[in-house]
Amino acid sequence: MIPFSETHPLLAGIVLLIAGGEALVRGAANLARQLGISSLVVGLTVVAFATSAPELAVNVSAAIRGNGAVAFGNRIEAMLLLLGYVAYVLTRSVWRTRKRRVPPAGA
Repeated sequence: MIPFSETHPLLAGIVLLIAGGEALVRGAANLARQLGISSLVVGLTVVAFATSAPELAVNVSAAIRGNGAVAFGNRIEAMLLLLGYVAYVLTRSVWRTRKRRVPPAGA
């Protein structure tokens, strides 16, 4: 079994991650309310920033350490993941639309 002293930083990191995410979302929602901006726009912006921030940190860290290949590979991976996700969503929506428009064979 892993000693608690070794898992303590991990648990603290998870708690801080959840608390930071909650604070970010609440702050963005309050800012949207004060500025009269749609909560959808602010929500999408927060999600975009939150998903890009770890990639940015890895890329900057790799560039500082002189590992340009890591930064380049990280961007390629992100683009391929995004393309795969878009292809999956489009395929599902096309099949869903097609099922509604095509009548059954015997009709």
